[in-house]
Amino acid sequence: MSDLKYKRLLVKLSGEALIGQYDFGIDPAMISNLAAELDKLQQGGVEIGVVIGGGNIFRGAGLAAAGLDRVAGDQMGMLATVMNALALKDGLEKQGLKVSVMSGLAMPQVCDIYTQRDARRKIAAGEIVIFAAGTGNPYFTTDTGASLRAIEIQADLMVKATKVDGIYDDDPMQNPAAKKYDSLTYDQAINQRLGVMDIAAMVMCQENDLAMAVCNISEPNALLALAQGNNLGTRVTN
Repeated sequence: MSDLKYKRLLVKLSGEALIGQYDFGIDPAMISNLAAELDKLQQGGVEIGVVIGGGNIFRGAGLAAAGLDRVAGDQMGMLATVMNALALKDGLEKQGLKVSVMSGLAMPQVCDIYTQRDARRKIAAGEIVIFAAGTGNPYFTTDTGASLRAIEIQADLMVKATKVDGIYDDDPMQNPAAKKYDSLTYDQAINQRLGVMDIAAMVMCQENDLAMAVCNISEPNALLALAQGNNLGTRVTN
């Protein structure tokens, strides 16, 4: 569409975005809400890749700190992202959308194995592709996996969709006086350690000149507004 500034988006969702009214796990109502927002985005002419975390089900880093083997913990976390990806796929298919789940870990009975070539082909053909299992390697966060996949599919913009409406200089949930940034450079975000993504993920975006936006996924039409170039949330660029 002519009013799009960004034609291809990589949307990074936290696993916590699926919790909804529960303390952990997956709230079907949240799946429906996310599917509806991604449906609107695609109807607006945007090509979509999605990376989803697994923190609503399992956090490997926390158990690793308590003594669990780090590699085993990270692998369990990757499996949690696959469960979330399958749940989101079901929600999107109920919207009538064509969806693929591609995994960094080989599990052919469950989803497709990730390859850059197939991912680009599917997205260009109008499928929404959900990338699961991170990079398929331990010691890498889903933030880093999202940056990698965004670069590999040649996304125009990576959107980190969170529970807050941008990047702040302090936790807005704890500090009502926290200042929101409308825009930042990667150098500022990294040097000030603002915590929006891990440093490896931000450096990867910086080195590949990939713009990032942070928005509140609960805000209706936020993803489409970002694709159209509207000032929303916080933009991070070089």
